[in-house]
Amino acid sequence: MDDSGKRAAKAPALLILASFIIVVAGMKAASDILVPFFLAVFIAVICAPPLFWLQRKGVPKLPALAIILVAILIAGLLFAALIVPSLNDFLISLPGYQERLSAQIAELLSWLSERGVNIPAVEVSGALHPGWVMILAGGIFEALSSALAHAFLILLTVVFILLEMADLPRKLRLVLKNPERSLSTIEKFSQHAKRYMVIKTMLSAATGVLIWLLLLILGVDYPVLWGTLSFLLNYVPNIGAILAALPVALLALVQLGAGSALLTVLGFIVVHVVVGNIIEPKLMGRVLSLSTLVVFLSLVFWGWVLGPIGMILSVPMTSLVKIALESYEETRGLAFMLGSGSEIERMGLKPRKK
Repeated sequence: MDDSGKRAAKAPALLILASFIIVVAGMKAASDILVPFFLAVFIAVICAPPLFWLQRKGVPKLPALAIILVAILIAGLLFAALIVPSLNDFLISLPGYQERLSAQIAELLSWLSERGVNIPAVEVSGALHPGWVMILAGGIFEALSSALAHAFLILLTVVFILLEMADLPRKLRLVLKNPERSLSTIEKFSQHAKRYMVIKTMLSAATGVLIWLLLLILGVDYPVLWGTLSFLLNYVPNIGAILAALPVALLALVQLGAGSALLTVLGFIVVHVVVGNIIEPKLMGRVLSLSTLVVFLSLVFWGWVLGPIGMILSVPMTSLVKIALESYEETRGLAFMLGSGSEIERMGLKPRKK
């Protein structure tokens, strides 16, 4: 192949890369618009099953939609009433918690120095800033509060998405070449996606309630706030549980001491093992496992593009993409690439022989 042929072969790859960079830059610039839209899609996917259930029970479409919207409004008002006061108090108290945590780290370093283990305090504070996890948790709540400031836009978008869901099959029949086959695949994806999102939301809510009860019993400050954080981060497998437990453990250490911090960590482990490893597989029927690398990269990428809300929505969206890829025979291989090694072993897949 001559030089002109090689340049022609490289051109599409460079064009795709350039287009991807432009799209990502555009998404980052438009994050203030995209975050409410993605939240609306997220809410609509969760609300679709109860809406269709009401319609199957004989409730007309508009009254059924009104019932769903009232439920969303009540849930949103309860969320705001519970979270906003605790969040304001936590953000006010955060500098004090950081100072106390820094003082405890300094005491630990002094104790280690007396026993011959010399660790420079300056290097520790530079490499591991105490309280950064608490700052991250506060940033997630602040971003969520900022997104909920667009509540009217989010609610309006949810209404239009739910209304469009009922008419979408008829529209697709008019434009698809093989409508029955394509609609069957789309219906399969839709059912799996809605089942995943509804069950995951229920289990995340149960996780949040259990964490709230645990912290209430232990006497850790702001149990409602940390229960909500556990609810949000439960959508993120593996990493989410760690991110939810770290700020609470640090707060328990500062407020109540090492014993309570240890009990807090053990409580988080028990709750996530029971809910995530025992109850979830039974309800799901199968574990929709993602590669840990894929989870981490999606967190970093969408967190950079859309901020803290992008971190929360990244894994559910990636899971929906995986379900969509599994629905088509041509893209099933890409779905396996997004999955974990345990999923491949469970399905008994073997490499193809040459």
